[in-house]
Amino acid sequence: MTDDRPATARLLDLEQHPEGGWFRRMWTGSYTVETPAGVRPAATCIHYLLTPGEHSAWHVVTSDELWLWHGPGRLELSFGGDGLSPELTDAVVLGADLAAGERLQATVPAGVWQAARLVDDAECVVSCLVSPGFSFEDWRLAD
Repeated sequence: MTDDRPATARLLDLEQHPEGGWFRRMWTGSYTVETPAGVRPAATCIHYLLTPGEHSAWHVVTSDELWLWHGPGRLELSFGGDGLSPELTDAVVLGADLAAGERLQATVPAGVWQAARLVDDAECVVSCLVSPGFSFEDWRLAD
């Protein structure tokens, strides 16, 4: 059986994410919290990888999500408002050039649409910390 994953996805043991890219849950908080949708871990964290030609499609999560940049490439994180469907309202670039306005991290508030793409042809690894913890029951792709 051949492993067709990109090299970094193999090294980090990532699997395909339904929104695009590659992921693996790295940590689940030991405490739980009650949410309107049920009991969730207090927080979760994944590694997430985009390679050239991939993107993270518009999606919304019912929890706050903190994106933490690891590189090497730069990633544009787009915000799509909190309506029924996404409408681009803002974007930030995660990367190392702080003097140019790039950021090492960015937060997407709960209920705000988000999408991500590579700025150039270099793959990018980020960690995504979600609180209350991520559940696919609390996640939705745009139509």
